[in-house]
Amino acid sequence: MIRVQVRPNEPLEAALRRFKRQCNYAGIFRLAKKHAYHEKSSDKRRREGRERERNIMMAERKRQGISGGRSKKRRTRGGKGKERRDNQPDFDPLTADTTLDTKAASEAAANTAAAAGATPAAAPSGSSES
Repeated sequence: MIRVQVRPNEPLEAALRRFKRQCNYAGIFRLAKKHAYHEKSSDKRRREGRERERNIMMAERKRQGISGGRSKKRRTRGGKGKERRDNQPDFDPLTADTTLDTKAASEAAANTAAAAGATPAAAPSGSSES
């Protein structure tokens, strides 16, 4: 149960602000919204799946050292962002597998080398060894 004592010479608005903040931290608003209407079991499963996916993504970001706070969306120039969307994802959210990124990078490097007809570098022919 949340209680807020109005301090001497404190405006009522300030006490109300403290009360709202404590309710928010305790999760009372979330519970009130949750029980305000009936949620179908299929909708509940879908919501919990989204929450689970979001938690996995946040844990992965935290493990990589990326801050969890929201930031402004970066603007991409030209078609750079589109290339990334067409390729395989860097991260499998269901298994939290980050090896997809390294696999994709090594495959892309191998594909570009094969497409360019690259061969192993040979020793320079101008040098003579005795």
